[in-house]
Amino acid sequence: MTHWYEGPLAAFDTETTGVDVEEDRIVSAALVVQDTAGGRPRVTRWLVNPGVPVPAAATEVHGLTDDHLRCNGRWPAPVMEEVARALAEQCAAGRPLVVMNAPFDLTILDRELRRHRASSLGRYLETTSLCVLDPRVLDKHLDRYRKGRRTLTDLCAQYGVELDGAHDAAADATAALDVVRAVARRFASRLERLSPAELHTLQAVWHAAQARGLQAWFARNGTPEAVDPAWPLRPELRTAA
Repeated sequence: MTHWYEGPLAAFDTETTGVDVEEDRIVSAALVVQDTAGGRPRVTRWLVNPGVPVPAAATEVHGLTDDHLRCNGRWPAPVMEEVARALAEQCAAGRPLVVMNAPFDLTILDRELRRHRASSLGRYLETTSLCVLDPRVLDKHLDRYRKGRRTLTDLCAQYGVELDGAHDAAADATAALDVVRAVARRFASRLERLSPAELHTLQAVWHAAQARGLQAWFARNGTPEAVDPAWPLRPELRTAA
């Protein structure tokens, strides 16, 4: 019997102008589809001219400059439409969607859709079920007492996954997909009886617990930062009247 983690998976990643999902913009995105573990991935890439300046700090991370995006990027509105439809197609095909730190990438996509399409990610997914596998949530729950950071680079080192070209959306998506397969193999005794849909539901619970733990740690250390427990998508902020 082939377990789910050896079968079809898709992965999504973005590169952005910053880390604020409400205000920052997507400058590149990638969708990677792989039918079997070790199979050749099919990659779709998008490059976006965000229409706003790209901060130097963001360019240092992903290497995408204002000039490059102005010359080679497309306007956001059609790109966001294509990305949302592509994710919906994967969900409709029954492929679990791997997203490292899903509340960031899926939320910033949702905000871009609202900004440029007067729509939401939920509207594109309303006829299908979103099934997300987040390597960060899975690893933190399954190996919760391991010390150290849990960035994608750290998880790749931990699980023996090659990350060729970090902070390129396609490279990061491919690596995240491989990490999920590696996590599932290492913890097969705890995961193989669970379907991806069941794991999706459990990850929402696990992430909320992880967020509460981090929030308590911040409180003990006098850090005012708030941790959002929502997963895989943060709710829309309501503007005060």
